[in-house]
Amino acid sequence: MDKTPLLALIAAIVLPAAMAARADQVSAATDGVAPALQPAVEPFDLADVRLLDSPFAAAMNRNAQYLLQLEPDRFLHYFRAEARLPAKAEPYGGWESPREGAGRCLGHYLSALALQYRASGDRRYRERIAYIVSELAACQSANGSGLLCAQEHSKQFWAELAAGNPEALKSHRVPWYIQHKMFAGLRDGYRLAGVEQARAVLLALSDWAIEVTGRLSDQQFQIMLDQEHGGMCEVLADVYAISGDRKYLQLAGRFEHRKVLDPLERREDRLDGLHANTQIPKLIGAARLYELGRDERYCKAAEFFWDRVVHHHSYANGGNSDAERFGPPDRLAGHLNLNTSETCNTYNMLKLTGHLIQWKPKVEYADYFERALYNHILASCGPVPGNFTYYVAMKSGHYRVFSSPTDSFWCCVGTGMENHTRYAEGIYFRHGEDLYVNLFIPSELRWTERGLKLRLETQYPADPKIRVTVSCDKPAVAAFHLRYPTWAPVGLVVTVNGRAVSNHAAPGAYVVVKRTWKDGDVVQWTVPLALRTEPLPDDRRQVAVLYGPLLLAGKLAPLTRERQLLRDAPSSPDQDPDVPEVAVGERPVDQWVKPTGSPLQFHIEAPGLPQDLVLEPFYQMIHDRYAVYWRLTDPPQTRP
Repeated sequence: MDKTPLLALIAAIVLPAAMAARADQVSAATDGVAPALQPAVEPFDLADVRLLDSPFAAAMNRNAQYLLQLEPDRFLHYFRAEARLPAKAEPYGGWESPREGAGRCLGHYLSALALQYRASGDRRYRERIAYIVSELAACQSANGSGLLCAQEHSKQFWAELAAGNPEALKSHRVPWYIQHKMFAGLRDGYRLAGVEQARAVLLALSDWAIEVTGRLSDQQFQIMLDQEHGGMCEVLADVYAISGDRKYLQLAGRFEHRKVLDPLERREDRLDGLHANTQIPKLIGAARLYELGRDERYCKAAEFFWDRVVHHHSYANGGNSDAERFGPPDRLAGHLNLNTSETCNTYNMLKLTGHLIQWKPKVEYADYFERALYNHILASCGPVPGNFTYYVAMKSGHYRVFSSPTDSFWCCVGTGMENHTRYAEGIYFRHGEDLYVNLFIPSELRWTERGLKLRLETQYPADPKIRVTVSCDKPAVAAFHLRYPTWAPVGLVVTVNGRAVSNHAAPGAYVVVKRTWKDGDVVQWTVPLALRTEPLPDDRRQVAVLYGPLLLAGKLAPLTRERQLLRDAPSSPDQDPDVPEVAVGERPVDQWVKPTGSPLQFHIEAPGLPQDLVLEPFYQMIHDRYAVYWRLTDPPQTRP
């Protein structure tokens, strides 16, 4: 059943209501410590940006429904059990069982609720946060400390760690990784939703973390960090920023994993074989420490890591890793497998990119943000609320595998809850009178400091035209910096109120339009869109096909109804075909990929391929087997 009309109706009802609710929204909490680094640009509060009708708004609304369908007491079941409090509901299954990492998804859920509240103004999400936090406070009280835990025997292994044994955690399922989600959820509940009790529970949990690690020497601490520990460095740095107490910053510093950071500071890529998503949060932590203390070594490590992952370890969809691990740099052809592009990785790479954009507003960073949003994050959202991908396979003949709403709760379900609340984060940035428009997603922006409201309307990338209408009570000076994507051909045209603006910018730069803006002014620009191929670095004859920002995939065959219903697993044992061959030699892509006449739909004209082989945006491949990469071969008549 096509749910697009229903989702459009929901968006038409929910989004205006959210805009109306914004005036009653609780202000975001301010930190007690100002960053030492003054950012070059800053993102807008999510409360100041509202999505308009688009695939992103539809995905956000499906996710918003899911957040309200979930039952907090089911997530709280094992927290109450460990605190010896009676259960209020049956627990969720899947990875929320005690042996699989119970407690992790509740932290993600808190963050997602806080982000959705900020993005919509709907107080139902804030009310859930307040309830969950009050229940967690009761668990802390019953535990007699700041500890919050849901894993079996957790008090025992934390007690062993507190006694000075760094090996105590290794026989258990990544306890610090799981704890980090709760830290982050409480932080977001306080910062974004203004739930004051979340701050108190967070500080008590942080004090417990100081106590439980207090007997470890620095060497023992580093041994402990060999196990995945999530974003503990980042979140403790945030606790310092919130509270102003340097003891939390000191503990954040102890969570620096020198084995990983030291080579990166020396600009050495030693990522081969490392668990990918274990490493990315370490660099987010380094970025946060750089912002709070201006230590250049953290900046160097974060920037170098980003460059290596994006340009040497990533596929055409912006994702990375094979079976959760990095391979050798620029060696991707042998890794087009079922278990590529773990969604959690891209969630964290986008967080890291957000830090880098604030330091240096480079088009390169915004290009990656766009690529990853369209071709991985949007592709990770399934057709019904509660569907998320774990891996996004790059292997030909495979298909999208989605979670079930109540029986999976993989790690990528947790990050997935957050992903689809955050689409407005990367669109606009500001500094003084400068506004950076990085993403072309239909939206409304309230720029209070300049007294301006902007409405961005577009069908991009189906249509290359982007239109921004300005509203204001009185004229205001501002400079709009419009991203000219690096991948775009020459020919971006900008007009203001129908008159062309002088533009000498090249692809990979910003087009700057500065003027005194008046109510009703319209700035419009047309982004040149074209087909292109991107080869694998280690096999130049294996290519992906893109149109503008979109990765195109070949629709090979629809899934059977039975296969659609039996996909609730991170990977599948299906035996899939090799990369399809396209016998076109060295011909330019626009000579063998042709538009069909339908928006964003193309077909391949090449010997040996079916005439009806259609290419469509990868994110739309919901119930189909697909091909992402194509092997270019010589036409039969030119072969020796």
